[in-house]
Amino acid sequence: MNVPGWRFSAALLFLVALQVRADVMYQCVDDSGHKSFSNIKSSAKGMKCVAMDLGDPTPPPATAKPPAKAASPSPAGFPKVDENSQRARDNDRRRILETELAAEQKNLEQARKDLTEQEGIVLPSERMQYKGGGGIAGGKVEERLQTYRDKVALHERNIEAIQKELSRLR
Repeated sequence: MNVPGWRFSAALLFLVALQVRADVMYQCVDDSGHKSFSNIKSSAKGMKCVAMDLGDPTPPPATAKPPAKAASPSPAGFPKVDENSQRARDNDRRRILETELAAEQKNLEQARKDLTEQEGIVLPSERMQYKGGGGIAGGKVEERLQTYRDKVALHERNIEAIQKELSRLR
């Protein structure tokens, strides 16, 4: 390739590259309300396009630092609670959680007592009937006892959750 042909090719590439750059974008809306954005104005039937001037693109400064985070995540106009009020609220919360904890411990104790009682009882409907004598139908007993075991497990989980909440308090 000779030098003038090379210059012509470079100039042609440069001109094509300039036309690809989009300073104007079009927002097009069709009849059904769907929006689309393009650097080419659509001539489709029923499409309404509005030019959006993007202006001169300027990159952000290379040394720009991200804005510093606020000490508090709350919005600027959000009302603040004074320290004494917050301390009183925390104390109320602690008192409520301790009351709930005591109630759950009492309920757990009662649930364990009920489970122990039920484990010692075999209802007549739970006895197996077969020629060799009376046995215990294990499936029926286990089924009946499962509700009592579930209550014990529920109260244990509640106690664990309340203790976790109490440990989070300041």
